[in-house]
Amino acid sequence: MTIEVDVSRGLPATIIVGLPDNAVKESKERVRSAIRNSGYQFTPSRLTVNLSPADTKKEGPSFDLAMALGILAATQQIDAARLNEYAVLGELSLDGHIQPVSGTLSVALAMNKNRFKGLLVPALNAAETAMANHIDVFAVKTLSEAVHFLSQPESLKPFKVDTEMIFRKANHYEIDFCDVKGQAHVKRGLEIAAAGGHNVLMIGPPGSGKSMLAKRLPTILPEMTLEEALETTKIHSVMGLIKNDQGIVATRPFRSPHHTTSDVAIVGGGSNPRPGEVTLSHNGVLFLDEVPEFNRNVLESLRQPLEDHWVTISRAAKSIRFPSKFMLVCAMNPCPCGQYGNPRAVCRCGSFQIQKYSSKISGPLLDRIDIHLDVPAVNYPELSSAAPSETSAQIKERVNQARAIQIERFKTTEGVVSNAQMNHKQIRQSCVLGKEENDLLKKAMTELNFSARAYDKILKVSRTIADLDGSPDIKTGHLAEAIQYRSLDRNWWG
Repeated sequence: MTIEVDVSRGLPATIIVGLPDNAVKESKERVRSAIRNSGYQFTPSRLTVNLSPADTKKEGPSFDLAMALGILAATQQIDAARLNEYAVLGELSLDGHIQPVSGTLSVALAMNKNRFKGLLVPALNAAETAMANHIDVFAVKTLSEAVHFLSQPESLKPFKVDTEMIFRKANHYEIDFCDVKGQAHVKRGLEIAAAGGHNVLMIGPPGSGKSMLAKRLPTILPEMTLEEALETTKIHSVMGLIKNDQGIVATRPFRSPHHTTSDVAIVGGGSNPRPGEVTLSHNGVLFLDEVPEFNRNVLESLRQPLEDHWVTISRAAKSIRFPSKFMLVCAMNPCPCGQYGNPRAVCRCGSFQIQKYSSKISGPLLDRIDIHLDVPAVNYPELSSAAPSETSAQIKERVNQARAIQIERFKTTEGVVSNAQMNHKQIRQSCVLGKEENDLLKKAMTELNFSARAYDKILKVSRTIADLDGSPDIKTGHLAEAIQYRSLDRNWWG
C-alpha cells in the first residue's frame, strides 16, 4: 500500500481517503500530536492523505508512522526521495514513541527486496519481523529516530537474528505426558492418533483427565519444520498473538475455544474476513471440550476444513482462503450428568436423555473422527503411584519413526503425508489384508454392527498401528486393536 500526502491552501484540516476504518481515521489526531511533541512543525494547512489502492479496506493503526513521515516529507522537513526507498509500519503514541503492531512478519515475507532497501518497524516487533531474513529490518523506537535514520541511513544497523537458534530455543513444552497418572490405554490411543494424524474423540466422566491428556497431545506430535513454524507465525502475527520476546511460534498450536464460541469465530469470517480458531490451530491441535454443548451449526462448519484443510471465506467484494490443517480432538461426557457407565457413581439420566445428548454429534462429523477412546475415572492406587510414567520424548520417538515410514510411503503423492489423509484408492493399495485379517474384519462388521463409515477408519488406524510396530503388513493384532477403537461407535451411536 502506498501513502500519498498533499499539502494545499485552504482551511486547516486533515482528510484521510481510501476506505479507512475508524482506527485509521483517528490516526490523524495521534499523528498531529506525535509530530508536534517530537519537535517538528505541523503547520496549519489542508492535508489530504490518500491510502492507495483506494478500493481496499484499510484497518488498524499500522499506518501512523508512515503517515507522519509522509506529512514531514510533504512539508519538506525530510527528504521525500529517501523515504520512497523504505517500507514503514508502526503505531504512534502522542509523545512520538512507536508502538508495536500486528502482522509485521507477513508484510516482511511478502516484500520485494529489489524494490525496497529495508523495512522500518517498531523495536518490539523487530525480533518477529527479522525472521524474514531476505529483507533488512530496521528497529525504531520513536518518530525522531525514524527521521534521523532517513537522513543518515548508516546510523542504524539492520536488526539480525539467528533464526535457527531462536527456533531451537523456543521449541519446548512446559507440560509432559509423564504428568498423567494411569490411563495407559488412552495414552496408547493418543500415540496412535499422533503417529497417523488421526482425529480423536474421548468419552469419559468429569475429572477423568480428558483435558489434561488433550493438552499434552502436541508434545508427542512431530516437531515443526522451520517452514511450518514461519507459516504458523504469520497467522498468529496477523492476529496480534506473538509475544514481543518470542519472535516465532516454534511449538505446535493448541487451541481450546469455549463451547459458546460462534461459527464465525471457529472458521473465520466477518464483514472484513479474519481467521478463526481452525486457522489459529493450523499445524497443531483444535480441542473441543464438552463437544455436545457446541451449537450444531458450529460443529457442522468444521466438516469442510477437516476435509480440505482450507477455509474459503467469500464476500461480495472478495474471496479469501485461510489454511486449516489441524488435528481435531473432542471430549465429552457419556451423558448430561456425566456418570453413565461409571461403576462408582449413579447415573440419573434417562435413556432418551442419553440418546439425545450423544446424537448432538452428527454422523458426517463423526465420520471424520477415526479414533474413539473411553476414558474411565482414575482410581486412587494409580493417582498415588510413585512409579515413573513414560515421557513425551519417549512417545515422540516412536511417533517420528512411524511418520518417517508414512512419508516414504506417500513421497510420490502430493498433499498426503499421513495415514489419516489416505483416500479410498490409497487405502486399497496400503491396507491389504490377509485371509485371517479379512475374516476378523468381516466378523467385526457383522457381529458388532459397525456402520460402513467405520470400515475405512479401521483400516487407516490399523495401518498406523502396523507402522508403529514397524510391520510392512497389517496383522491380526493390529486390526484387532483398531477395531476396539471403534467400539464406542457401536455403544453410543449404534
